[in-house]
Amino acid sequence: MTDVRYPFTAIVGMADLRLGLLLNAVSPAVGGVLVRGEKGTAKSTMVRALAGLLPSIDTVPGCRFACDPASPDQQCPDGPHTPAGGDSRPAYLVELPVGVSEDRIVGSLDLERALAEGVKAYEPGLLARAHRGVLYIDEVNLLQDHVVDLLLDAAAMGRSYVEREGVSVRHAARFLLVGTMNPEEGELRPQLLDRFGLTVEIAATREPDERAEVVRRRLAYDADPDGFAARFAAEEQELAERITTARELLPRVELTDVALRQITAVCAAFEVDGLRADIVMARTAVALAAWEGRTEVNEQDVRKAAQLALPHRRRRNPFDAPGLDEEQLDRTLDEHSDGPDEGPEDDGPDGGGPDGDGGGAPEPQGDAPDGSAAAEEPAAEPELPAQAQGGGSKAPVASAGEPYRTRLFKVPGTGKGAQGRRSPAETDGGHTIRARRPQGHLSRLHLSATLQAAAPHQAARGRDSRALVLRKDDFREQVRQGRESNLVLFVVDASGSMAARQRMTAVKGAVLSLLMDAYQRRDKIGMITFRGTGAELALPPTSSVEVGAARLEQLPTGGRTPLAAGLLRAHETLRLERMRDPHRRPLLVVVTDGRATGGKDALAQSGRAAGLLAAQGVASVVLDCESGHVRLGLAHTLAAQLNASAVTLDDLRAEGVAALVHAHRPSPSMRKAA
Repeated sequence: MTDVRYPFTAIVGMADLRLGLLLNAVSPAVGGVLVRGEKGTAKSTMVRALAGLLPSIDTVPGCRFACDPASPDQQCPDGPHTPAGGDSRPAYLVELPVGVSEDRIVGSLDLERALAEGVKAYEPGLLARAHRGVLYIDEVNLLQDHVVDLLLDAAAMGRSYVEREGVSVRHAARFLLVGTMNPEEGELRPQLLDRFGLTVEIAATREPDERAEVVRRRLAYDADPDGFAARFAAEEQELAERITTARELLPRVELTDVALRQITAVCAAFEVDGLRADIVMARTAVALAAWEGRTEVNEQDVRKAAQLALPHRRRRNPFDAPGLDEEQLDRTLDEHSDGPDEGPEDDGPDGGGPDGDGGGAPEPQGDAPDGSAAAEEPAAEPELPAQAQGGGSKAPVASAGEPYRTRLFKVPGTGKGAQGRRSPAETDGGHTIRARRPQGHLSRLHLSATLQAAAPHQAARGRDSRALVLRKDDFREQVRQGRESNLVLFVVDASGSMAARQRMTAVKGAVLSLLMDAYQRRDKIGMITFRGTGAELALPPTSSVEVGAARLEQLPTGGRTPLAAGLLRAHETLRLERMRDPHRRPLLVVVTDGRATGGKDALAQSGRAAGLLAAQGVASVVLDCESGHVRLGLAHTLAAQLNASAVTLDDLRAEGVAALVHAHRPSPSMRKAA
């Protein structure tokens, strides 16, 4: 593989992403960029290329925290430093892996040496390496929420903190933060979205000529990386110099009262929460002016700042897509303007230039130099068949009712899955329930238990002072109990017995409500539907409740009721997921009236399929959709076969459902499995 990076100026198209990255390079105080888009659109390529454009930095020789020799950090763990000459090196690009631990991010403190020897043995983490450089988080939406929050806190404060049992280390951590995500794999929580300064939506071009240019450049780079980079060397140098010039101009840019009033009016008009959006818009507008070589913010700067800083702050619930009403934006700016625009449209931030942020015809999307496809077509949403495996005319599709709040469904026992808000589990957070010998590196010291373990041996160890004599076997770590996220797998009956439009509307509204609950509790979700002659995995387990809601809305009804097929498909899906993620416990939600057709032994087959799930200790709830004055009670029979509780649609809204769900207790076999 070549070490020659793909040039930033060679990646065509994606004007807003270019501009967002460049503005953060000019002013890291903007707060970073969140890039939302499909795979294969050069997100990673552009971030890596940008790092090569940043000015070199001077560092204190031997300092692991990249302290500036002109103004060293007074709290640097490698300090104190005296102002002096330093070593020059490029700004680092630090990439954060999805499965990264908290200790790997902030660094780790050797508590055993700290207590036994009084030595602060601190190993810096990725935040220290990213200081004065770029921190790149690919698939940021797949990280644990507490990890994302930690990163965003460090980015906002410019400092990282490590606290372990009264021993603390802190160091500067100022970096350009860039996160990328594919919305189909799940959204970030609104409170985390708000912490990113800017957001950019990108998609691959669908124009054949533009896609051809992407392929042409990619092939040229593969054939001769050095020669390809040399073709763009002059433009790269020009862009790097422009970043440096804009940084120098930034302190002299004036944010006028008119521009500030427009910024606050826009934020108020779009009803964004808090004041972070106002501050980010102000910083972005100032950076835009500096980037354009001006010393005063104008209306075009404010408009562009709003387009970059507000869309992701408009989400009100997990099913809302980020966006901005351009007409409302223009009206608000016009109402709070003192006169005509201060400059011609061609002078705005969309003007042409080596940064490629506007001007001329749109350019094609770039390609990643890692060998991935140039600009792939997004995976088409699989269309649900008119009648599952049964042919026939197109089945009716009922709309979903309005979602509402449901009560807590949880998995019995104590798990060890990822942190969430549903079922009890041993987690990194939560309250301490006991102490144990360390399992691996000691990170959560249980001080009192450690002292109790060491106290009986002090005389034998020859203690002759006030200090305790500690050995490795004395140390104990905390075991904490919090809550975990689960895999909530829906098995939804879409057969003819559910086809009454009003009834299916209520059923979809109930499932949509449970999807909302799964989002709030940080769960993964999956959906199996059965109708006609079989069952299908309509939604493989994912963190994206938005996709789940879309699939539910498109779900047609009609045909027979192959209940056994749906339960068997659930059994197989859970088996595969258990292999992929053994610590994530499942919760099965079967949405049915309990009927089973397709043969004289259909009910018996469904009973045997339910027995397989019960034998595996799968925690289940049956949502009984039977209606009318005369009820067969088949859903309750199915619940008994699953060792589950049965809850009616009416009870799902009522307080009475809480008693049913919370009182759900596992059978002896389930307790053994837990």
